[in-house]
Amino acid sequence: MTAASGLPATSSFPPEGVRLPRAPVLVAGLSGAAWMEADGEVLALGHDDALSRARAEAPVVCHARATARRLGADPFAVFDVLELYAFTRPASFCTPTPRGLAVALGLPLPDGLEAAAGTLHQAARALLAELAARGQRDRDAAGIAWTMSEAGWPWGPAVLSALGFDGEGGEAPRRGHGLRVWERFGEWSETAPEPPAGNQPVSAEEARHRLAELLGEDAEARPQQADYASAVTHAFQPRETPDAPNMVLAEAGTGVGKTLGYIAPASVWSQKNAGPVWLSTYTRNLQHQIDGELDRLFPERREKARRVVVRKGRENYLCLLNLEEAVRGLQVRGQDAVAVGLMARWTAATRDGDMVGGDFPGWLADLLGRGKTLGLTDRRGECIYSACPHYKTCFIEHSIRRARRADIVVANHALVMIQAALGGGDEGRLPSRYVFDEGHHVFDAADSAFSAHLSGREAYELRRWLLGADSRGSRASGRIRGLERRVEDILGGDTATADALHETLRAARLLPAEGWHQRIAEDAANGACEAFLAHVRQQVYARVHRPGDPYSLETELRPVIPPLLESSAELDRALARLLDPMKRLLAGLRARLDDEAEELDSDSRRRIEATSRSLERRGVAQVEAWRQMLAAMQEEESPDAFVDWLMVERVGGRDFDVGLHRHWVDPTLPFAEQVAQKAQGLVVTSATLRDGSGDPEADWQAAEIRTGAVHLPEPAFRAAVPSPFDYPAHTRVFVVNDVRKDDLGQVAAAYRELFLAAGGGALGLFTAISRLRAVHGRIGERLEQAGLPLFAQHVDGLDVSTLVDIFRAEEDGCLLGTDATRDGVDVPGRSLRLIVFDRVPWPRPDIRHKARRELFGKRRYDDMITRLRLKQAYGRLIRRADDRGVFVLLDPMMPSRLTGAFPEGVEVVRCGLADAVAGTRGFLEG
Repeated sequence: MTAASGLPATSSFPPEGVRLPRAPVLVAGLSGAAWMEADGEVLALGHDDALSRARAEAPVVCHARATARRLGADPFAVFDVLELYAFTRPASFCTPTPRGLAVALGLPLPDGLEAAAGTLHQAARALLAELAARGQRDRDAAGIAWTMSEAGWPWGPAVLSALGFDGEGGEAPRRGHGLRVWERFGEWSETAPEPPAGNQPVSAEEARHRLAELLGEDAEARPQQADYASAVTHAFQPRETPDAPNMVLAEAGTGVGKTLGYIAPASVWSQKNAGPVWLSTYTRNLQHQIDGELDRLFPERREKARRVVVRKGRENYLCLLNLEEAVRGLQVRGQDAVAVGLMARWTAATRDGDMVGGDFPGWLADLLGRGKTLGLTDRRGECIYSACPHYKTCFIEHSIRRARRADIVVANHALVMIQAALGGGDEGRLPSRYVFDEGHHVFDAADSAFSAHLSGREAYELRRWLLGADSRGSRASGRIRGLERRVEDILGGDTATADALHETLRAARLLPAEGWHQRIAEDAANGACEAFLAHVRQQVYARVHRPGDPYSLETELRPVIPPLLESSAELDRALARLLDPMKRLLAGLRARLDDEAEELDSDSRRRIEATSRSLERRGVAQVEAWRQMLAAMQEEESPDAFVDWLMVERVGGRDFDVGLHRHWVDPTLPFAEQVAQKAQGLVVTSATLRDGSGDPEADWQAAEIRTGAVHLPEPAFRAAVPSPFDYPAHTRVFVVNDVRKDDLGQVAAAYRELFLAAGGGALGLFTAISRLRAVHGRIGERLEQAGLPLFAQHVDGLDVSTLVDIFRAEEDGCLLGTDATRDGVDVPGRSLRLIVFDRVPWPRPDIRHKARRELFGKRRYDDMITRLRLKQAYGRLIRRADDRGVFVLLDPMMPSRLTGAFPEGVEVVRCGLADAVAGTRGFLEG
């Protein structure tokens, strides 16, 4: 039992008249908890005791769901400081931990659970004081808080008191006031189409000069960066042959500064030719980094907002119509007022409405529920465009129009590929110049973008897209708008097109409806599509080696069991009955654009065009792909370009999806045809384009295969700029040879001792989620006792981006994750000083990999992928010149041929665990 430390002693906190709830404070760790009474007394408790107290008296916590998870309980009533933060500082960054709150609010950083309890108390006081400083001037905030308070928001009375509306005299806020945030937004205005970009080249001298301007006069000399900027100018020369873009493969070692290196020639080209350059990334973190670096190019905020646009797919942005319907829904679902109120606060403050990686706090979705937060995005083509009352203020439409006039567009690989496949899509015209950063992910991004899935989930989503909400569905289903609602008022007087619409909707009922999972599992399939899915499931479970495995199951398509062959033919006939009227509907819509060209107003024309694109992509193209897949089932082999297989996707040990999947064996073929050949020039760049096999020419050839350069008429320009970092002096690599990787007790002990030796700042990478969870359960308490907080993907319930933010902020924190975590980590400094791999990250031997292995060189292909994974993970360690780090692989079977993943001169030491622990401690301490 101790006294709370660091609490303000003055009477100004909280301000006079502000009612701070007299509630205890709870901070839960992995091994125990801290409980601070309202008078400041702090108790160290076990989980059971803390849970008992929390259920009796609602405490102040940081992240209610995470707190409940650590106590092994369902969520209970609390005062969550994160909710108060999201209300007070909407669209403002904060990691969801006591330390993160302290950093954001300028409070002393806590050390240990007891100090963290004091921090939460201080944070609540500081946030209420911030609200009090605004007083009754912020009537929108007061109106929202009033609505939330009536719904039982624990912070409601204190927030209203701070804002000067405490119910004791004075005018009360109008009910619902402030929730209709869209009414305060300005409208975008249409402009004339932009003329095509010019073709003036960028010289190496111009790129170097622009780079020097970006760096400033006081910057240290970085010849590698200037060489890199000079090399990539090849992509900014005029194209000389149709379908033969100027392609540059540019490998830049960590520390070269490739972001500014390609921004320099890209910005020169855009300035000289009055056209946009699209900078494409794979991870959200790099998208943020590029956006930040562009501050150097456009330091004035308004100018940057006009000339730089961050673009993502429509499903990343808040839909204002969805928000309005959520606000209206409070009349019957008043309990949703807390979520709706916090979403309204964020909407009023957001920069661009981006909910996935933008300024929307990722942890808010975990607190409030995905359906009440991320479920308000524009979902899978449900937009009604100019028929929407919010069309002129829409975040998405505003972003699209800004992108058409921008100099630099920061996008992601998926959006770029989809837009190119659609011939320009929402943007209206394809850009002529691209830079694909994180170019080693082009293969995977193309694999996802150009694949096809005839699965229960995809078919169910198509049914919802066509027919709208199922009245028996979830409460969120009311926002799902069917095709009839989207097109009924743009059909004109064409009865044939209207008939095609109604035939389409009748035929769409062949697709699986709500509850299809249960029906196919119980042999009660309803309709041709569900019968097909039931037989897919039957074949998978009949042929997999371990049908009771809690993870996803897959099997080869052939030989096809007779019931599946029959049901596939029946489904093909049913899909034909859907496809025919859908095509007639599409033709009718397009005919209106031609027949009524003189009469249609601009909004109607744009809406018909957008609806036609959606119908073609979401409907016609998808059903045609499904029919091609079903037709192939009747043949002895699939087309050589594709690999087909059956899968039952499982989540939490239960069937989540069932279906037939088709992927390109080489997905860079459609990437080359749909994206690269349509461009004038493109740069594909990464620190890990080559895998380090020991044969430089073979490495470049492999890079050309992985990026699609091999499919272009003209060879790509190759450039490699080495890292300026001294890797042999600043890193150590250990391969531990006395830990049995199949003994999770030994593996967990190795992680524990290595993390302790490093004093935290450790990233543990795993090849399987089950191994990650097992290790987490064994080491968490011991690390916490040593003052090293432990976080984990698939355990803490947070998205990878939020976990990485926490890891970066907690200098002595430890993080466990899989490939997704590895790709998202960009953490310079002491926050990342140790990486431990549980085993050699061989590619998963699934059916898709089997087909690619045959095409790309069998064992060499396996080795290439594995070396690249090791190289990418190792590259996370050293992000700036003064970083130091240790890389450990817990696998005695690590082949020597894979050591090419590490830079030249770095010694790979094979040793026992004790020596690796001692070596880690000595190197990092020294």
